Amino acid sequence: MESSTRREIQPGYQSGFANEFATEALPGALPQGRNSPQRAPYGLYAEQLSGTAFTAPRGHNRRSWLYRIRPAAVHQPFTALPSHRLVANFADVPPTPPNQLRWDPLPMPAEPTDFIDGWVTMAGNGAAEAMSGCAIHVYAANQSMQDRYFYNADGELLIVPQAGRLALFTEMGKLDVEPFEIAVIPRGVRFSVALPDGKASGYICENFGALLRLPDLGPIGSNGLANPRDFLTPHAAYEDREGDFELVAKLNGHLWRADIGHSPLDVVAWHGNYAPYKYDLRHFNTIGSISYDHPDPSIFLVLQSQSDTPGVDSIDFVIFPPRWLAAEDTFRPPWFHRNVASEYMGLVHGAYDAKAEGFVPGGGSLHNCMSGHGPDAETFEKASNIDTSKPIKVDNTMAFMFETRTLLKPTRFALETAQLQAHYYECWQGLKKHFNPEQR
Repeated sequence: MESSTRREIQPGYQSGFANEFATEALPGALPQGRNSPQRAPYGLYAEQLSGTAFTAPRGHNRRSWLYRIRPAAVHQPFTALPSHRLVANFADVPPTPPNQLRWDPLPMPAEPTDFIDGWVTMAGNGAAEAMSGCAIHVYAANQSMQDRYFYNADGELLIVPQAGRLALFTEMGKLDVEPFEIAVIPRGVRFSVALPDGKASGYICENFGALLRLPDLGPIGSNGLANPRDFLTPHAAYEDREGDFELVAKLNGHLWRADIGHSPLDVVAWHGNYAPYKYDLRHFNTIGSISYDHPDPSIFLVLQSQSDTPGVDSIDFVIFPPRWLAAEDTFRPPWFHRNVASEYMGLVHGAYDAKAEGFVPGGGSLHNCMSGHGPDAETFEKASNIDTSKPIKVDNTMAFMFETRTLLKPTRFALETAQLQAHYYECWQGLKKHFNPEQR
């Protein structure tokens, strides 16, 4: 039975990225002068949540102080839950074929399925236990999480909704996220997901390694790409609920459950720089070529997870939003290419300008290291004959890419599912031979 009252969490945001925030749901709930006073206001407990090593340099150190009704340690022991569709150690997946791979959208489940049960891993690299690499998931859910809460000890979650809104009730406040927006839930933060539209689907990049951050702008200068002021972090809010609840944890790819007699979303105030945040992709300041040549996708970089090699990221989150193409005497779509990075692409809305058909919203594609890819035959012919003296608008679209420096290994599910397009390779078979040594 549930007792006490529920304080409804309302959305409220602070802008900025990885700044120091201070927010309280009750006046005076934040202690002044000391992080852990002998007695915290309102009878709260002080608890620090650290997302980096204690000794990380100040510019990279992420931590927040939480002032909560009960410490996070208050729950019953965990027992195992089945999680056969999740992968966190990619040494155990089948051999990776060098084929170009593409998938149709994951179907909506027939049975009631919430956000956590609706995950399935498509590809990834590294291992959660080594805190290195990533996992790429898709989700399809048709039920809100009911008296159920979740945290992920394996990594931070970059959530890209494709259809249906998500109401993310977190320890640190509420994030309302819709398609064309993204949300990042840090490692260890507890949350619950409601579905305002009754169902939802999309993509998740689970980052095992260094925390996502904004890239430096270099020669671009002081403005461009994603602006820090457009990243929104929630105001403090809390649930004071007692009853029979379930806390689900993900650790090393396995799911565990514990009984908990209260809502874990009981943080009344917090301050720090380790917190959930959201960003509207429509605010991205797109940079492009205004003379010649199609630019590298690095100019579309929103967030990066840096590696130990300068200039080479573990994860790049890149988007392809509406934009003008103005380069003259240039093949304007992405060129045919092979590269050392591995690319998982998804489509939130509309069509992607390098593919005429087959790549649909909610679907995905994987082009691994040195796998040849590029526009299909129809797109090539169209782009080769278009009048490039006039600019054109690529509109009604939002595609993205999770790019990594390490091979992305598809899971057994991804290689065996009916959503795998067996004839994807055929989109390039219509490319004709135009070579004529007698004619320049």
